[in-house]
Amino acid sequence: MAENETGAAGTGGASAYWRANLRLLGGLLVVWFAVSFGAGILFRDFLDRFSIGGYPLGFWFAQQGSIYLFILLIVIYNWRIHRIERRYQLDDDDVDPPGPPG
Repeated sequence: MAENETGAAGTGGASAYWRANLRLLGGLLVVWFAVSFGAGILFRDFLDRFSIGGYPLGFWFAQQGSIYLFILLIVIYNWRIHRIERRYQLDDDDVDPPGPPG
């Protein structure tokens, strides 16, 4: 990997960081759209052939399943963005706290 792609100080590093961030967001938004619109509306008739806990799967996705998946997407985003920030040396957790005044 080139120096400017790993360091946060260079312009190339900042644009590579944002490309990685936008690629992550785009992928998660595609999953979000597919589950909320696809499973709840477009593929509901197909999914209703199956059931979870006695409820048709399409109905379950529209009412509860999409919420569980959205929470999972938030966890995945948090995990992945920390890895991206560490790769580009932008993670706030890696910064040493300031010492005592004096």
